[in-house]
Amino acid sequence: MDILHPKAIIGTNSWGSAAYGKLLRGSSVDESTTEAAMQLAKEKDLLIFDLAQDYGLGKAQKMIGRFGTGDVYISAKFTPSGKYVPGQVRKSLARDLADFGRNYVDIYWLHLPVDIEKNLAEIITLYREGKIHHIGISNFDLSECMKAKAMLDKAGIPLYGVQNHYSLIARDWEKNGVVSWCKDNGILFWAWAVLEEGMLTDPRVKTKGSIMKLIFSSKKKRLRPLHAAMNRVGKRHDITIPQVAMAFCASKGIVPICGCRKPSHVDDLYEAVNVRLSPREIRFLETVADKVNVKILGADMFRFAVKN
Repeated sequence: MDILHPKAIIGTNSWGSAAYGKLLRGSSVDESTTEAAMQLAKEKDLLIFDLAQDYGLGKAQKMIGRFGTGDVYISAKFTPSGKYVPGQVRKSLARDLADFGRNYVDIYWLHLPVDIEKNLAEIITLYREGKIHHIGISNFDLSECMKAKAMLDKAGIPLYGVQNHYSLIARDWEKNGVVSWCKDNGILFWAWAVLEEGMLTDPRVKTKGSIMKLIFSSKKKRLRPLHAAMNRVGKRHDITIPQVAMAFCASKGIVPICGCRKPSHVDDLYEAVNVRLSPREIRFLETVADKVNVKILGADMFRFAVKN
């Protein structure tokens, strides 16, 4: 797999904590099941695993470290909080590397546009030391993306990617120019929350109750026309409703990040991103999505945490 041309990313936000899985997802899986999912992902050449220190209530990174990270690509993040303190990025990365059992990460993201110059300066230093191989930014708007790129350009370092919320019903970053800016500049755009916390899944498939289902159940009912449209497109390609959501991103040149706790999740993701929807199918889905006009998470849901 070429890290510069990934088809999809294995998300780990629900790895590690049984309590988190049951509370947020309605169910949990044991560690051996998740390890089997990781092994299958490697067999499918889905080799990038996206992590952060708080994923799985702090357990995801330690879990993948136990599984072994020598033959995969690790995507990790620095999440700024509070007032900038010199050395905070270095300290955070050292903790990550201890979790992963490594002396470098393949991709490192500035997770929020907070103290951009100071945090990126530290990341650049760590890049030059070989502790980071690629630099990305996450939850940045267009002006912030341009600011970060200019700083990296000055340092002679390419901006690897932008990782923002994007889905069939949350295409704001496309409408406001971030996605096209990335494409114009040869920068990857990674999409998180592609399935909108399970709201872009088949409503006919019964799942156990969870906080997400409780919060968004009324909105899911309003999405029924879109589910019907997704089912219609899916039947043409022999894929399911959630796979249509994944294939929609891949077909537009956007890299989907999807949580994969089980081998079946890996299979679904692999099948989906190897489907190409036609321009006509994409327009049809977008038209229906715009008509239902349902927002789940909001494309810029972390803006409240940006203080500067």
